[in-house]
Amino acid sequence: MNPKTFLIVVALFLLASPMMAQDHSGGWANPIAAGIGMAIASGLCALGQGKAVASSAEALARNPGAQASIRFALILGLALIESLALYTLVIIFLKV
Repeated sequence: MNPKTFLIVVALFLLASPMMAQDHSGGWANPIAAGIGMAIASGLCALGQGKAVASSAEALARNPGAQASIRFALILGLALIESLALYTLVIIFLKV
């Protein structure tokens, strides 16, 4: 690591410490920011799920014999994508 990068990293660590010590006084902006964050997370998860379903339908059309493995991969992928939205919801409930 060159000295310039090292100094930037050290400066970021030193500046982040006082930032984390700030009091929690968001007021009305916290629920609005949480709602916007959940909307972004849900929208991106929906886009990911749509892409996964479209890709699996295309794969099934090309190779119907691989239906079992494609279905398993699709369900596993959809569960992992949906868990991201649920993690976002839990984090929002813990923070607001």
